[in-house]
Amino acid sequence: MKRSKSGLKRKRQTVKRTARNQAVRSMLKTLVKNARQATAPSAPEVLAAIKRLDSAARKGIIHPNAAARSKSRLLRRVAQPAQGGAPHAASPA
Repeated sequence: MKRSKSGLKRKRQTVKRTARNQAVRSMLKTLVKNARQATAPSAPEVLAAIKRLDSAARKGIIHPNAAARSKSRLLRRVAQPAQGGAPHAASPA
């Protein structure tokens, strides 16, 4: 089976990019996890997570809507006070 020179180069590039993108995605998950434990929306952990999510979306590592969704969920969770129940639980009638 013949393999073209450009095909082999394309494969090398794909392997390299996949490894780099996977490392960034893993870092994002860690940053978001640490930011979820923050107490205020202006905490350094939250700001760092938002900055990295925006950067990953801009570079095409994650979809822009996925970054927006993660930021929204993170800020909603950090902004609400600690409650015993679910945030949208219906009250008994």
